[in-house]
Amino acid sequence: MTDIAIIGGTGLDRLEGLAITSREAVRTPWGEPSAPIVHGTLGGHEIAFLARHGSEHTIAPHRINYRANVWALKQIGATRVVAVAAVGGIHSDFEPGRNAIPDQMIDYTYDRAHTFHDDNVEVVHVDFTEPYSAELRRALVGAADEANVDAIDWGTYAATQGPRLETAAEIDRLERDGCHLVGMTGMPEAGLAREAGLEYAHLAVVANAAAGRGQATIRIEDIEKNLETGMRSARAVIAALVAAL
Repeated sequence: MTDIAIIGGTGLDRLEGLAITSREAVRTPWGEPSAPIVHGTLGGHEIAFLARHGSEHTIAPHRINYRANVWALKQIGATRVVAVAAVGGIHSDFEPGRNAIPDQMIDYTYDRAHTFHDDNVEVVHVDFTEPYSAELRRALVGAADEANVDAIDWGTYAATQGPRLETAAEIDRLERDGCHLVGMTGMPEAGLAREAGLEYAHLAVVANAAAGRGQATIRIEDIEKNLETGMRSARAVIAALVAAL
């Protein structure tokens, strides 16, 4: 049984350094997860890894089966989930290539299956005042320090629908709402993790300055370059986290 699970996003379809012991195809009441769950050891410590966008990165953010992904991780025994995700930086502190550990979130997504309780005869509410696990966030911040990674330990994450990037006016709106970084996969993933009783935190990698905050055109080659830098740091943070936990 694996306690710690990593969900890999854009730029982290595979976890380098993971000594794979097995791959597990998990069936859930909500269908198949994005990919088989990879079991292995990182630095001698057992973890599980799930590629959010599929093994070959073929599943767009709005088409991900978030319920199956979260349920599958709970089913294998995971209790703590670190979600790695590429984001755009809205606030000037969130520079391309940096890591961030946000502490709040605003959901702008729509038409996504966002609860495990659609068919219940009673309405189920979960407290979502603090969308991320405080304990797991502290562990991530400590792991970043241990790995000598200059990670931002605050920020409000805006979850948008995708798959297109945002307009400059939309980013202006998000900034007025108090958002500091923007991504496409934070919800309903975080909400489902809370319903499932999992500790959940984000390790975000800033891939680009959000629309209207950097170059006039966001270039894919720049995103890839920034992700390479940011994911290198993210892997070091994950390794330090797994060792600490």
